[in-house]
Amino acid sequence: MTSDTPARRRARVFSRRRGAPSRARRRLGAAVRMLAALALAGGVYTAFTPGAFAEDNVQLSAAAQEGKAIYDTSCISCHGRDGQGVTERGPSLIGAGSASVEFQVSTGRMPMARQEAQAEQKPPQFNETQTEQLAQYIQELGGGAELPDGPLVEDLKTNPDALARGGELFRVNCTSCHGFGGGGGALSSGKFAPSLSASTPEQLYAAMLTGPQNMPVFGDNQLTPEQKKQIITYITLQLQDDRDPGGLFNLGRYGPSTEGVAIFLVGITLLVFTSLWIAGKS
Repeated sequence: MTSDTPARRRARVFSRRRGAPSRARRRLGAAVRMLAALALAGGVYTAFTPGAFAEDNVQLSAAAQEGKAIYDTSCISCHGRDGQGVTERGPSLIGAGSASVEFQVSTGRMPMARQEAQAEQKPPQFNETQTEQLAQYIQELGGGAELPDGPLVEDLKTNPDALARGGELFRVNCTSCHGFGGGGGALSSGKFAPSLSASTPEQLYAAMLTGPQNMPVFGDNQLTPEQKKQIITYITLQLQDDRDPGGLFNLGRYGPSTEGVAIFLVGITLLVFTSLWIAGKS
């Protein structure tokens, strides 16, 4: 059994002192490697998601330059410089796309007068050309959904089934909020589904494509462009032409249910009075 001499104790102390810096270096090296990995991951994410940020020196077309002038005058106070958004005032418009801008601006919902549960439709502040210029600026700034070229209402001569198919799609996807007659309806927390009676085909397509406010987004995976056009065809040719889907009478344009209840109540009342009249005569 060896004795623990002073020389050996000094050797163990010096050994621990030499090992301490080695552990510190290992910890420092691990921290540096972790920071390098995080920086690499952030760089890869930024490289593969360019649409999440606006380009600083993007070359704008002539129409987009006109739109930028409108934006800097009427929109920047809420949506910020280059559409980046302002906290508690307006969301970022990067990736919103021209379709969203055309819907919001052409219906007068934007610019918004004040913060409310839902943006109210009102007379638009910009004409059609200005709206297209503003939409083009947002599109070139950050990309997003765009309206397709060409007519958005099907020609019934070449596609006679479009109206029937559009009605079926409308009843499945739209009536729960907008009603069977497109008259709109109340939602929760002071919100509502608006009437479709004055909506243009462009506004209808943009609403389905972008899902404004409480409306869900109907992307091309949910409703194909052809199906969207069929729904628009049904709304414009059936509902907006006052061809009530529930029958002969309007009654709020909620569909056949209200008309059936009304007919039932009127019929029962007539039968009761008829019975009383017969009983009185006999």
